[in-house]
Amino acid sequence: MLQLSQALQNRPIMSLRTGGEIGIAYEPIINPNNLKIEAWFCQDRFSKEKLVLLSQDVRDIIPQGIVVNDHDVLTEPDDLIRLQKVLKLEFTLLGKPVYTDHKKKLGKVSDYAAEMPTLFIQKLYISQSIVKSLSGGNLSVDRNQIVEITNRKVIVKDPLQPTKLQRAVPAAQLAQ
Repeated sequence: MLQLSQALQNRPIMSLRTGGEIGIAYEPIINPNNLKIEAWFCQDRFSKEKLVLLSQDVRDIIPQGIVVNDHDVLTEPDDLIRLQKVLKLEFTLLGKPVYTDHKKKLGKVSDYAAEMPTLFIQKLYISQSIVKSLSGGNLSVDRNQIVEITNRKVIVKDPLQPTKLQRAVPAAQLAQ
């Protein structure tokens, strides 16, 4: 099941042990190398510290919030050695300009959809300029159409570029 970015931002963190809210997950931390949500920046409800909630510690995402076992899963960013490279990138996907592999600007990333069990981003939704949006609306790009992601832009395969078609084989030849 896919969830839009709004379902993954500014969500309460709920503890199974206490049955209550222990913090707010306000921004996903996305790894640009594989488009996976690795963690969330969050604020502890009690100390008001800026902490990190790893995606592996999430039990479920429900309408009431993000469910975890206990308050102990919220971690200081400096303590997460494996996540340091991704944290230093300070990568944000929303608002990133999108270009085709032929250097034509398509627009900016306005939203994305992530697959829930794996937290891999599967689709990007691109908002176009006002003139283009009146004639064509918004675009959606599947993850397999992405060519490259940099800190400044996203490059995708040109959706209007014709692809090579395979020669059709008559049904009579297939039956032989």
